[in-house]
Amino acid sequence: MSVSFLRRVILAPFLAALIAASSPLAALAQTVTVHKTPWCGCCTKWVDHLRDHGFDVIVREKEDLAPVRAELGVPDDLMSCHTGEVDGYALEGHVPADQVKRLLAERPEALGLSVPGMPMGSPGMETPYPPDTYDVVVFTTDGAETYATYTGGNMVSLAD
Repeated sequence: MSVSFLRRVILAPFLAALIAASSPLAALAQTVTVHKTPWCGCCTKWVDHLRDHGFDVIVREKEDLAPVRAELGVPDDLMSCHTGEVDGYALEGHVPADQVKRLLAERPEALGLSVPGMPMGSPGMETPYPPDTYDVVVFTTDGAETYATYTGGNMVSLAD
């Protein structure tokens, strides 16, 4: 076998893999930074939910999340137990990963998404009892509106 043949057969696949690994397509996972209190178990379960759906997650534990929420523009009436950040958007509470992916695909002019309160059956708040119906809310500096609705743990409608 010639050296040229060996280069083409053996080195070519490695070079192709190296090029692919260094391309933007290799970085498909979005990174979500989650600000949570050290003692919150449901926040940890939400982090697991995000990771299970392909997100890279950085956890920052803080005693007081109010400064983070204020910086990200999360209204008081949309607060929950933890706050995330992804690609310039705020994620307040137990937002389902599919809605985070939708947000990143659609890129609305918004500050972020929220699942206000801590509804049973939302990601991280799983329960053996019937889950609550809850809304995922998209919010801006001018207000908020429903982005999606979940009933029985399943999405039932998307806002237009």
